[in-house]
Amino acid sequence: MPAPSVPLQKLGFLTIGSFDGADPGPGHETTLRVIELGERLGFDSAWVRNRHLQYGISSPVAVLAAATQRTRRIELGTAVIPLGWENPLRLAEDLATVDVLSGGRLNPGVSVGPPMHWDDVKGALYPDTADVEDFSYERVSRLLRLVRGEPASTFAGREGVVEEWSDRVQPHSPGLGRRLWYGGGSLRSAQWAGEQGVNFLTSSVVKAEAGSTDFAGIQRSHVRAFRAAHPDGDAARVSQGLVVIPTDSATADQRDRYAAYVAARTPRTTSPQGPARLLFARDLVGTSEQIAEQLYAHAGFQEVTEVVFALPFSFTDADYEQILTDVATRLGPALGWRPTT
Repeated sequence: MPAPSVPLQKLGFLTIGSFDGADPGPGHETTLRVIELGERLGFDSAWVRNRHLQYGISSPVAVLAAATQRTRRIELGTAVIPLGWENPLRLAEDLATVDVLSGGRLNPGVSVGPPMHWDDVKGALYPDTADVEDFSYERVSRLLRLVRGEPASTFAGREGVVEEWSDRVQPHSPGLGRRLWYGGGSLRSAQWAGEQGVNFLTSSVVKAEAGSTDFAGIQRSHVRAFRAAHPDGDAARVSQGLVVIPTDSATADQRDRYAAYVAARTPRTTSPQGPARLLFARDLVGTSEQIAEQLYAHAGFQEVTEVVFALPFSFTDADYEQILTDVATRLGPALGWRPTT
């Protein structure tokens, strides 16, 4: 296994937070326990996905508010909140509140575009304004301006006997704007994120652009375009997210199930999918040594010093404990990372 030229600096994980629709409480509790486990294992960050009208976390900000009270050190992120479902002003208030509760540990990740199944949900989501809603990058810009403390109102001051009004989002958390991430899968998104001076999340999905179907090469081009456009240049923060499943301490049954899971998902990685020509990265399964070798050979991984490995969907609690433990104690150190105590 080749030695890393630059040790991995930050290691995080991502969970979808699955639950049973007939009894959602245990699934949400599992998500919180997984985050607690991540902190005990020394991970730098824990991230939650956003799944509207599905059996996964629909309100990541609320879940992370609970997580702030059960952790003390680990950073908490969203990967990602689709802003097509959100009012930027209200979201800015929620994000700032959770950041204050966490002591400045929140890393909000967002994206833009029309909500999925737009024609099916627009009547419930925007019954009066669906035809005029703006789902462009400007929706992120609005959120960023509000989070950074730019005016949200033309009125400020005392009204009545005790009411004090602010012209900006309250509470205001000064460092939150520097911890906002944009999740993008296209070259234009990467360039735009760099121009805005935000951080960049690149995941296991990219667009097949310019005729290329080389996932790793495309991801590398996105990272380089982002940093070329960012005021911080090569120091601009990028996090790569792939699905990795180490099997070092797995049982025989777990190894069989993990292999079947990866085999079922592999066909979609062989060619661009759908009208958007989406390319999916292969899930990485094997020993930590085997996975590390594959990562060192990955053109996208070679560009980053931060990763957020995604936990697979629909695994058991014991599976997640085994995977996270192996990532923290074996794969992370094989990549030059050291846990935070």
